[in-house]
Amino acid sequence: MIYMFLANGFEEVEALCPLDLLRRAGLDVTTVGVGGDTVVGAHGIAVMADIPDTLYRDSAPDMIILPGGMPGTRHLDSSRTVESALRAARAHGSYIAAICAAPMILGKRGYLEGKRAVCFPGFEEHLAGAILPTDQTRVVTDGRIITAAGMGVALEFGLALVCALKGEEAAEALRKAVLAD
Repeated sequence: MIYMFLANGFEEVEALCPLDLLRRAGLDVTTVGVGGDTVVGAHGIAVMADIPDTLYRDSAPDMIILPGGMPGTRHLDSSRTVESALRAARAHGSYIAAICAAPMILGKRGYLEGKRAVCFPGFEEHLAGAILPTDQTRVVTDGRIITAAGMGVALEFGLALVCALKGEEAAEALRKAVLAD
């Protein structure tokens, strides 16, 4: 199962665009509301999560996705459920994906040690042990870690998630289907 965690103050496009692409690709994604069923994004858009964090129980997820935004990233970072989900994903060898400010959550926990990673400009100091690209790379997949720079690359991030789970051919077909080429 794929889980996307949403906390109050999340960046709406960074969550909803990848979520839409994953579901269009036929993948089963469950949104998890940190603190309850209804979560309000950084720009006032309320989203009804599939389940509240109190119902999250998966010890072997296929992927954990963390959208950025502030203060959403801080809320994700302080969530015991998100912490537990990340530990389980890492122990199981699952994909862990984060965009914008959210890669700082992974850096703080040492998950980026020796991995190539990107984040929203200005958050690089929080990516402990990461190898930061010297070019304008916007989305990076390094092993089971996928990171992206921010809202402007949400579609590219979503396609990278589809690619990781269903392969390059499926991601390219979806790219064409949504006119992203």
